[in-house]
Amino acid sequence: MGYCEWAKTNAVMQRYHDTEWGVPVHDDRTMFEHFTLECLQCGLSWDLMLKKREIFRRCFANFDYDKIAVFNQSDVDRIMNTDGMLRSERKIRAVINNAQCCQKIREEFGSLCDYIWSFSGGKTILYQGHDVGRIPVSNGLSDQISRDMKKRGFQYVGAITIYSHLQACGIINDHDRDCPCYRLITDAHPTVSKRRDHEVP
Repeated sequence: MGYCEWAKTNAVMQRYHDTEWGVPVHDDRTMFEHFTLECLQCGLSWDLMLKKREIFRRCFANFDYDKIAVFNQSDVDRIMNTDGMLRSERKIRAVINNAQCCQKIREEFGSLCDYIWSFSGGKTILYQGHDVGRIPVSNGLSDQISRDMKKRGFQYVGAITIYSHLQACGIINDHDRDCPCYRLITDAHPTVSKRRDHEVP
């Protein structure tokens, strides 16, 4: 399966790869969940994020950003004291802040999904060379989105984090060409092919 063999780390990673990673997301709850996991992951392993996912869901109202947006100090304390939760008050407050930013995004664009997908014209991007493993940690698109989100007040949205999010939510299909998921996604969703050197910051 080429470089998609990262999924074989364990059953949790395999299931995530086979059923979620790279599948286009078009509902705000799921989009915010993917986005928040990427933000929480900064400096940590993705395997750890998946293993703690149910804890995150309990702590953050199943990633309903309208509910998270009104969290207060007592919620921060509750989350900090939850068994198994990451002990980072800064990240917890960033999730609350980002939820509030999502509400503003929805007011302007109609939904968080509409905002994110507007950067790719509503299509999944197939970058030439990515399907054989020449994948960057960030690119011009993720840098553009990162800058825009920072201007809107989002936190933990560096270009590398955003690139990972674009992979996860299906805006970029970075599955190996020999991976069954590559064809499943491209056959079921509108795509656009781009040359990597056309992505400039």
